[in-house]
Amino acid sequence: MTLQSFALAPKPGHVPADRVVEFDLYNPPDVGPDFHAAWKRLQDTSRHEIVWTPCNGGHWIALRGKALTDIYNDPATFSNKIILVPRELGEMHKMIPTTMDPPEHRPFRNIINPAFTPKRVQRLEGKIRGIAVDLIENVRGAGGCNFTTAYAEQFPIRIFLALVDLPMTDAPKLKRLSDQIVRPDGSMSYPEIMKAFAEYLAPYIEARRANPGEDLLSDLANASVHGRALNFDESINLISQILVAGLDTVVNFLGYLMIHLARNPEDRRKLAANRELLPGAVEEFMRRFGLVSVSRLTTRDVEFHGAPLKKDDIILLPSMLHGLDERENADPMKVDFTRARHRHSSFGQGTHHCVGSNLARAELRITLEEWLSRIPDFRLAPGAPVECVGGIVGCVRAVHLVWGPGSANN
Repeated sequence: MTLQSFALAPKPGHVPADRVVEFDLYNPPDVGPDFHAAWKRLQDTSRHEIVWTPCNGGHWIALRGKALTDIYNDPATFSNKIILVPRELGEMHKMIPTTMDPPEHRPFRNIINPAFTPKRVQRLEGKIRGIAVDLIENVRGAGGCNFTTAYAEQFPIRIFLALVDLPMTDAPKLKRLSDQIVRPDGSMSYPEIMKAFAEYLAPYIEARRANPGEDLLSDLANASVHGRALNFDESINLISQILVAGLDTVVNFLGYLMIHLARNPEDRRKLAANRELLPGAVEEFMRRFGLVSVSRLTTRDVEFHGAPLKKDDIILLPSMLHGLDERENADPMKVDFTRARHRHSSFGQGTHHCVGSNLARAELRITLEEWLSRIPDFRLAPGAPVECVGGIVGCVRAVHLVWGPGSANN
């Protein structure tokens, strides 16, 4: 199955004609120059909070923060059993605990939670900072780099590989498999992706079960649920889920963050001079540059924000539209480090709030601290276009930066 194989679905009889929009999350209209502007146009041009698209098999889309919040916090009506569109892809995607509903998901979630508490993340900061410094120093003297390949794509996967004690040389292979889940290009089917994950991880899981270490992979390989040891498939599933969730989002958060700072010298100077602003700045960047679009499966007929949803309808939750909703955040397209409250769903909400949110915040904050202390003035490379791509996770393909003489005032 490839995404290109899906024709537009016919409108179901229960969908009002005035709620139909042709919007493909994998190929949003005019997404190239600005991923977030493409989604914001959809939000602004509809008078409804819920619309329906015939793309990718046909599904609803929630457009406003209130609707998103209501869906996240009502798992009885909006199930996690299908979190990807099209439906055929979502039905194959069975990663745990992401596609489990309460209370089934809780014992599996409890296995993961201890590794990502604020205290555990704080203990990792030295290692995270060391990786950041090493990557920055590798390019600092060059006067420029492709930030995406030189830093953003390497930073989170190096941290993950350090957490699970896997070889750094395997980073490209794992990144490719992760990309095929969040931004499939048709070169691999979902079963092929999971088979590749299993073949890669199997010998490591067997080794850690025989000789556990102090790493996250050892913890997951030897975990128990409902009084029994995790089976092999469950171990593969949990580890793959953490890998996929932890890589692509941080890569692209970093890309959009650096594009903003490259284009807005006052903002980068403000952050370079005032480190106390950084935690709030990280929250503001996450609000402004949300990336993830997952879905839910409707479990019953329900009138929801005026939309007549039927049992087994799929509704997409574009997290970025919460942060960009002017009903939730004043002047939402503006990055404002003094914003008193940051209303967003960049890490989801409710029982499936992203377990790695503390780690992601630390990765973004430490990047800002170390990059701005070493390369405080930089700009986008002249003539290098910014190209955005749709997907389960919105992507910016390359961020070419330059610095040195002539960069400080750009």
